[in-house]
Amino acid sequence: MSSGRLLGICGSLREGSFNRKLLMEAKSAFDPETFVFADLRIPLYDGDLETAEGIPEGVQRLANQIAEADAVLICSPEYNKSISGVLKNALDWISRTDGSPWRDKPVAIMSANAGRSGGERGQLILRESLVPFRPLLLTGPEVFVAGAPKQFDGETLINELNRKAMTELMSELRKFARL
Repeated sequence: MSSGRLLGICGSLREGSFNRKLLMEAKSAFDPETFVFADLRIPLYDGDLETAEGIPEGVQRLANQIAEADAVLICSPEYNKSISGVLKNALDWISRTDGSPWRDKPVAIMSANAGRSGGERGQLILRESLVPFRPLLLTGPEVFVAGAPKQFDGETLINELNRKAMTELMSELRKFARL
């Protein structure tokens, strides 16, 4: 039964990203009444820009989407043993907005990577990066889709172990969101 408002954040801008595919699979498992896909195409954080023009419209929109969501799902690749620059930039900008949109917000994290770790280090860094915002960060089950090119058939996640973990994580996210 559909319910709730889920915000999906993908740490990759690429249309064919495995993390985008994973996010869309998880969205189906969560079954939200409303799904919003966050747009991370925002300017690079620049204190001079902030001083001169204030918070950019796209950044404020993202902060509002986080605040209005019942739950947030972040799917992001691991780049060079860390989080993607796009995701880090979004977190930096969000920290500059008024209020605390992440505070007590149920958040789940997943990753898909071509490599053998499935983005494990990137998830660790992302968890550490979110701690100052004080979300309700789910600890598991952990979803690391390793060897991502072989784990999808088109848009569909075909690895049953990954699918089972993803479905369980979405069930936990619904519980934390009290849906």
